[in-house]
Amino acid sequence: MKFINEVGSFAAVTDLPVINCCTPLAGSSLGERRAGELEAVIKALADRHRLRIVNMLLRAEGEAVCVCEFEPFLSLSQGTVSHHLKKLVAAGLVARETRGTRSYFSLVPGALDSVREVFAPAAARHRG
Repeated sequence: MKFINEVGSFAAVTDLPVINCCTPLAGSSLGERRAGELEAVIKALADRHRLRIVNMLLRAEGEAVCVCEFEPFLSLSQGTVSHHLKKLVAAGLVARETRGTRSYFSLVPGALDSVREVFAPAAARHRG
């Protein structure tokens, strides 16, 4: 086989043997379906306001937080806060309960575990 080199003359090309790639050190434990499910959760978390809401709920240590507490904390309108909470509920991260005229929100127990597992080193996943 010949090709034209950078000076414009022909040069011979030697065919090299195909070398098999080394054995992979790691594989993915994440299937296509599960990756799609986690994508929705991670997309729900990929907003600074929703991250702050989740952080606030984590700090509440399982106690439900009234929607009225998020508005001043985030400096957002009630409608915008409701939009963010709706996204978190749809992703299965947050649970909503109504008490009278107010809505209260709490993290779904274990909801963040699946995200944590994706980013945990393999050794940590096997310690179980």
